[in-house]
Amino acid sequence: MTEEQFQQKLRSYYQLIQAQQTDPVTLYLQGLVPTGRRSVKSLLQTAADILQLEGGLEQMPWNILEYQHLAKVRNTLQEQKKSANTVNLTLSALRGVMKACFNLGLISADQLLLINEIKWVRGKRLPSGRSLTAVEIRKLHRACGQDKLVSGKRDYALIALYWQTGLRRSEIVNIQLSDYHTRNGMLTIQAGKSNKQRTTYLNTDTRRIVKQWINVRNQQVKAEGYLFHQQKRHDSGSQAIYTIRLRHHSTTSRPSQNRTHQNSRLEKNLCHATARSRYRYQYRSAMGRTYGYSDDSSL
Repeated sequence: MTEEQFQQKLRSYYQLIQAQQTDPVTLYLQGLVPTGRRSVKSLLQTAADILQLEGGLEQMPWNILEYQHLAKVRNTLQEQKKSANTVNLTLSALRGVMKACFNLGLISADQLLLINEIKWVRGKRLPSGRSLTAVEIRKLHRACGQDKLVSGKRDYALIALYWQTGLRRSEIVNIQLSDYHTRNGMLTIQAGKSNKQRTTYLNTDTRRIVKQWINVRNQQVKAEGYLFHQQKRHDSGSQAIYTIRLRHHSTTSRPSQNRTHQNSRLEKNLCHATARSRYRYQYRSAMGRTYGYSDDSSL
């Protein structure tokens, strides 16, 4: 490609995205769940840095990418000792952006076909992290129970709910007060993974802890709304829960940088679509039982 052809391609790209009032990155990200957009943008930024593309992601001329550019990203990440999963997620994000380019009429079918021929990286690593010990969990349980602040009661309920049900952070921050039935302990998840609704039942200990928080919450907020109303109502809401978890874990042991706290009920509660997804969570130990909870959901 000559310099003149390259400049013509750039001019055509910016004219088209201006006329359509969108760009490939925005179009691609809009098709993802909100909680996954941050990580995908980070992967795209990593790829852009490798390719030495300048400017914001939305302003970059993605239509100039060809097979050799994706191959360079893949090879560079492998040289950096990134896991196969990280490399493949990056390639998948790039292919998603390039498909958006095709849908916007920015690249030809032949260019997209060649890009889709890029080979995935094969490999597998053992799951990282560890489960908390019984002693650490008892310390965490005691530390949360002794916190008399409003935020402490909220965190106690949040962590208890988190461990007993195995809900995702994004699901917890979207729980409405009306989604929980105090009479029988039934919790309705309105917006789970793949937009699936489901119900789960809290056991006796978790119901007691959540009820304490609801009593405090109702003194602070005289209206229906989110169960954990003090969480920020934007995409950083799930990140706020992660920060809370790390803060309380630091009182018992070294912080866990992964989802090792998930319990053995995840296979049922998270409604994973594939056997591979279920296997990854079955690796975690039965934290609910270690935490001292029983499986009794009765009144």
